[in-house]
Amino acid sequence: MKMKLTNYLYNRKETNMTYTMVKCYSPYVSRFDPCKPVLKKCYSTPPNLYITYQPKNAEQFPTAREALYTGTLWPGLYDPYLLKRGDTNE
Repeated sequence: MKMKLTNYLYNRKETNMTYTMVKCYSPYVSRFDPCKPVLKKCYSTPPNLYITYQPKNAEQFPTAREALYTGTLWPGLYDPYLLKRGDTNE
């Protein structure tokens, strides 16, 4: 679902940063840990972190039912949080 608001998130030209909904990092692994090491951990970030202001005339869900189901009024701010344990989404 590509909407005006979603396009705004991905097409910003002011900075050189890339905006991704999933961030990953490598935690410290000690040779003395008794468990199998986790080499990569990932977490999801919501789209509203990357919006500096509310755009005018942002597209809204057509029905209140859809908006209540997704938890937001604007489709561009909807994030299904599909990240599951072990899934890096890359």
